[in-house]
Amino acid sequence: MKHIARKRFGQHFLRDASIVHAIVDTIAPRPGECLVEIGPGLGALTLPLLERCRSLTVIELDRDLAARARRWQGVTVVEGDVLEVDFVRLAESFPPAPASIAPGQVRGGRLRVVGNLPYNVSTPILFHLLQVVEVVHDQHFMLQSEVVDRMAAEPGGRSYGRLSVMLQWRYEIERVLDVPPDAFDPPPAVDSAVVRMTPHLRSGLTDATLLGEIVTVAFSQRRKLLRHTLGRWLEERHHTGFFDTTRRAEEVPVSEYVELAAALKRNPAPAAVTDVQAG
Repeated sequence: MKHIARKRFGQHFLRDASIVHAIVDTIAPRPGECLVEIGPGLGALTLPLLERCRSLTVIELDRDLAARARRWQGVTVVEGDVLEVDFVRLAESFPPAPASIAPGQVRGGRLRVVGNLPYNVSTPILFHLLQVVEVVHDQHFMLQSEVVDRMAAEPGGRSYGRLSVMLQWRYEIERVLDVPPDAFDPPPAVDSAVVRMTPHLRSGLTDATLLGEIVTVAFSQRRKLLRHTLGRWLEERHHTGFFDTTRRAEEVPVSEYVELAAALKRNPAPAAVTDVQAG
């Protein structure tokens, strides 16, 4: 029975075989790796991945698609919302790595996470995974092209913002493939792209909450100079170190936001919480 794409789940099924093969070649899965696919859909990517890795785990919210995936040999199905999945426990559920996988092959974690992410919840999924980056080896996602632009943006441009800072803090971001709308059924109204996300071995900071608060305040009024937003926030916290607030938020590189968060972490001071909205 033909499955009709469900709008409420943001379903757009990949159908272009050449694109699928290019993605699989980019991921280059090997037997014994801990491969996890978010949203397997009709299996366009799942089945070619299985040919190479022999087994993988899929996370599927749509119960009809989850039932379909259970029929595929070598597939373990986690039925539910990916935003509620405990990836740390999931990583622990995999058997020990075989001897064929060299100790240095995994960077800081074991999970290789892939997927054609629903565009309406792609950012929440990225931030959910950011919390468990220590158990991740790498991530390959199909996303809206504009989102990939924001993820990989450099300081100084309009695309550079909170998403850029928070993800580049923990990952190397690389755009690896552009995908046109007609590669999907039904075609989305936007262009897509595949991004590779490789965790940094060291981040220099462990407090994601503090960094997130700093970046949210900084970009809350991105057209204004930082002295009107982050400058006041720092004054409330009696921060005595130097931070140039004569710039706009988009002009500050990731490393400086991270250094500021590390300095505040070393020398915390009580302060009132400022209610802001990210811009």
